[in-house]
Amino acid sequence: MTEPRWLSAVDQKSWRSYLNGSQLLAAELDKELRDTHGIGLPEYEILVRLSEHEDRTMRMALLATDTTMSRSRLTHSVARMEKRGLLERSAIPEDGRGVNCVMTEAGWQLLQAAAPDHVRGVRTHLVDLLEPEEMATLGRIFTKVYDHMRDIDGT
Repeated sequence: MTEPRWLSAVDQKSWRSYLNGSQLLAAELDKELRDTHGIGLPEYEILVRLSEHEDRTMRMALLATDTTMSRSRLTHSVARMEKRGLLERSAIPEDGRGVNCVMTEAGWQLLQAAAPDHVRGVRTHLVDLLEPEEMATLGRIFTKVYDHMRDIDGT
């Protein structure tokens, strides 16, 4: 059996800092959205992705890919949001198996109310802590990670 390429002390410290920091950041942003607007970060991300598409509509399969949620998890989240009147699902007539997810006016209103608070949280807890070149580097780093993971996943 081949010996693993262990992380150096610097790599290990960086990995743990990333892991702990990203988990705490996501938890805080989620908490802020739940406390202020009654939705969590995953639901907010669904609304954002829908808002970026024509007619605020996306195929469920594409929405799952874009939000990096499993189809099962997305289905459960959308069902909860549908009960609140934030989203609707509809069959795609030209595709017997496809389903669209559509943001309702109530979902749009919630997104418009939540977005300024969410952006304030992202600035406070991440962007304003970094120098502009650090933020640009962070973007380049996670573009590489994202592209690599998508290549593995095949999406």
